[in-house]
Amino acid sequence: MVVSLPDRRRLDGRVALVTGVSRPIGIAATIAQRFHELGATVVATGWSPHDAEMPWGEQELDPLPFEVGRHDLEDPAAPRTLIDEVVELHGRLDIVAAVHARSSHTSLDEVTAEELDRCWAANVRSVVLLAQRFAQRHVSIPSSEPPVGRMLWFTSGQHIGPMDGEIAYAVSKGALHQMTRSIDHALSASRIVANCINPGPVDTGYAGGEVHDTVAAMFPDRRWGTPHDVANLAAFLVSDEGSWIRGQVIDSEGGFDRFAWHNVHDQ
Repeated sequence: MVVSLPDRRRLDGRVALVTGVSRPIGIAATIAQRFHELGATVVATGWSPHDAEMPWGEQELDPLPFEVGRHDLEDPAAPRTLIDEVVELHGRLDIVAAVHARSSHTSLDEVTAEELDRCWAANVRSVVLLAQRFAQRHVSIPSSEPPVGRMLWFTSGQHIGPMDGEIAYAVSKGALHQMTRSIDHALSASRIVANCINPGPVDTGYAGGEVHDTVAAMFPDRRWGTPHDVANLAAFLVSDEGSWIRGQVIDSEGGFDRFAWHNVHDQ
């Protein structure tokens, strides 16, 4: 007799919030789409004015099977408002994927107090406040069941190699890395499992030409990471199959050798 087992990778019946959805080839849009395909009810939000400040510019999203709201997570009130909106609309919240980030390309000599504060507010403070309100509004399940609550955030490999051309960004991402165990432990009382992903260089259209080719050569497979590579890991971590992994910073970089830059140029 063949016994049909439940697919522990599915997210049916769960409500997922994904932030940072503003670019069609971005990591956030791909993760949100993957969660939807796995059965979750997805609430997405982004902040396109940030993209307008960046070299890639503001972009129109491709049609998605869910609406995408607008929330400026530099605003200290926005995380609480956003969590409350989701719970009031759907009656529950099971997954928070905080994919949003403020990019910043300033050296130590150039960085300003304003830029440091903006990166802190968007990249770190907002994630802590999202975690706080998520814990307050999450409806826990009996202790005999595996925890359903999941939270993810993202760092950028600043703990592996220097990013001295992006000081404000790197410092804020370092804070996300170091807070992972503490926030996960605090969330455990609310039956929420939290992890942090370092996806390595991901091809979201921000690099081209020689830079794109050079970075590709620094991977064993001679290709950049893709948003789908990141979504594969994110989907596993928020599923029942990923429940035993918690409080971890996971370097999912596809073998990226950031120290091969000089070797590539010497060939």
